[in-house]
Amino acid sequence: MPDTVAQAGAYLHHVAFESANPERLAAFYGDAMQMEVEKTSDTQWRCEGPARRMIVLKGEDKKLGFSGLAVRDADGLEMIRERARSQGVEILDNPSPYFEDGAFAVRDYDGHLVVFGLSKAPYVKTMGWPRANAAAPIWGPVQHMTYRTQNIEGFYEFYHKKLGFRMVDRVVRDDGSIATIFVTSNHEHHTIAAFDGDRTGMDHHSYEAGEWSYLRDWCEHFASKGIQLMWGPGRHGPGHNLFAFIADPDGNWIEISAELEVIHDRPCEDWPHEARSLNTWGKAILRS
Repeated sequence: MPDTVAQAGAYLHHVAFESANPERLAAFYGDAMQMEVEKTSDTQWRCEGPARRMIVLKGEDKKLGFSGLAVRDADGLEMIRERARSQGVEILDNPSPYFEDGAFAVRDYDGHLVVFGLSKAPYVKTMGWPRANAAAPIWGPVQHMTYRTQNIEGFYEFYHKKLGFRMVDRVVRDDGSIATIFVTSNHEHHTIAAFDGDRTGMDHHSYEAGEWSYLRDWCEHFASKGIQLMWGPGRHGPGHNLFAFIADPDGNWIEISAELEVIHDRPCEDWPHEARSLNTWGKAILRS
């Protein structure tokens, strides 16, 4: 069966997080991630920067509201919808304000809502970034999401088998069990990944800086704001990307990534668990 989502060229367009204190969380992303913040209702804030968008919803801390994957054209969107229907996946209404009519949502086995749609007019026409006389923000489009799951086989079945994300890499423990799965919806190494573990929910979401100099600039920006790095800088094994992590006030982890592998035509690879990530000296380290 074809990798339908990958053929449609979907990419992570925006994410929505719940928060018991949404105004505080939105203000953090505005400052830390160099976004414009707008309160759009009593329960919703929108944060927008160059190719990065975040919706903050009043609700439960550290809970993903939904993720929004944009598709390049209407034919691709319909192809994904028909693939999901043919696999018995329920088609749900679109909750995203960023997508045109015709967008739809599906819910994975862990309850995460994934929305597919065609992007509306870009943020520069709706919120006017950058502001006059303001310094240009650092490059860093929203790029991927990583979950924690207690059902790693279900993650594989839903995203690869039912929707048609392309399998890229797996991290395998010594006993042969799967520790991590990476799937992609385009040419980048992964759009969505999942760590096998003892809880269900988000692990982190990531912004792709593109190259080392921008990752350096992000780290210097965080230092200027008094934001502590939680992990890194370092380099991952799967995906080969450079990384640094911070945490927002609710405890959600944010990754700044650079030099993520571009996938052309190669089979899925298995990585030993001890090679998941390297620090700047090349020593293997793990984060659980």
